[in-house]
Amino acid sequence: MFCRGLISAWIAHCFATALILLGGHARADEPVVAAASDLKFALEDVAQAFTLKTGHVVRLTFGSSGTFATQIRNGAPFELYLSADEDHVLKLHAEGLTRDRGALYAIGRIVLIVPPDSTLPLDGELDGLAAWLAAGRIKRFAIANPEHAPYGQRAEEALRHAGLWDAIKPRLVLGENVSQAAQFAISGSADGGIIALSLAISPQMIPLGRHALIPADWHAPLRQRMVLLRQAGATAQHFYAYLQTADARVIMRRYGFVLADENG
Repeated sequence: MFCRGLISAWIAHCFATALILLGGHARADEPVVAAASDLKFALEDVAQAFTLKTGHVVRLTFGSSGTFATQIRNGAPFELYLSADEDHVLKLHAEGLTRDRGALYAIGRIVLIVPPDSTLPLDGELDGLAAWLAAGRIKRFAIANPEHAPYGQRAEEALRHAGLWDAIKPRLVLGENVSQAAQFAISGSADGGIIALSLAISPQMIPLGRHALIPADWHAPLRQRMVLLRQAGATAQHFYAYLQTADARVIMRRYGFVLADENG
């Protein structure tokens, strides 16, 4: 019950924060940053380090990259957008809503995750999952909604690669974003799930689930891109620049985020 309450509170906080931000105006000196939910723990650490270094504060809200892109088109008061799929950023740029094409900030990875007490054989090639599916032992399985969440799209691709998509599709529990899928996967609402590596290896999540890394070539690359929106002010610009510094990269690598020229 404690685990379920902890994760539920975290998800509720994310959505409540988003609603508050979209319903009002951000303070001029505290820009609103819209970030993919796989960044929940990593970006909070980066923002804290940024505040300690500069004295400036940014307001973080987490959710589905696709949902944020739609909100930006509808005038949401974001100044910086960090997407889990660079295509969303490039499309917004083509529509004239961003300052430029932005910058690649991470390559994401996905994992199979199960609750700590699960007896599901855990392997990145999903052989154990396949065996349990064949035996009828998988009742519910969590991924983010592939219709708008990049991590859900990559989960679908990995399951298709393993030849499991048709069998598992009727058993899927879809999270609004990958953070909610993680909640379902480890809280007892499902037998397991496919979520972001960055969430699975966070200090907050490690006690709540066991995970196995899925091969990167089983799905399209999770090229994650960030960009300043047209209305971005000075603090948002400073935070954008800070995210590209060595100090920020150290934190991002701690959560499994690497770039093409870095060793993971």
